[in-house]
Amino acid sequence: MFAAENLRDWRGEKVIDPEGDKIGELEAVYVDTATDEPAFVTVKVGMIGRHRLVFAPVTGATVSPSALRVRYAKKLVTEAPSIDLDGELTAADEPALYAHYGLTYQPGMSGERRLGRR
Repeated sequence: MFAAENLRDWRGEKVIDPEGDKIGELEAVYVDTATDEPAFVTVKVGMIGRHRLVFAPVTGATVSPSALRVRYAKKLVTEAPSIDLDGELTAADEPALYAHYGLTYQPGMSGERRLGRR
């Protein structure tokens, strides 16, 4: 697992899928609020003037000198729940994000958010 601080150093670098296809550029890291470990990254995708941020899990991700390789296919990532460039993931949208990747979602013990942006 990567430290969130180290992943932040990758902001603006390429995010690629297992086949090496470029998905987009890393924009931010979201940590699991219970563990403070990186859980998702946001990836800037789209065409000029129509960019948006999609979420990709970092579980199983690897780094190379020029890219972060996630373990999910480009098509799955680009179809993931997204936010505007200046948007924020709401607590109500967190379960759908986890479901998109077939991951189990559990809010905090008191119902608090599961993800926090770093």
